[in-house]
Amino acid sequence: MQAKQLRDLDDGELLKQAAELRKDLFGLRFANATGELDDTARLGRVKRDLARVLTVARERELAAPGKPS
Repeated sequence: MQAKQLRDLDDGELLKQAAELRKDLFGLRFANATGELDDTARLGRVKRDLARVLTVARERELAAPGKPS
C-alpha cells in the first residue's frame, strides 16, 4: 500500500492496518524459520508496508497541535 493511500485512512483504520501487518509479519517469520516460506521477498514487502503505516501515524502525531507525546 502506498503512503498516499494510507494518508486517506483515519487513525483507527491506520492502527488496524498496523496490527494486521504485525500479525502477518509474525506468521511470515515463523514460516521462514521452519522453511515453509516460498516467497521470502514477501517478508521485506510486509516490513516496508508496516514502516509506511507507522510513519504516517507518527506524522499525524507530530502534526497534531497541543497533544503531549
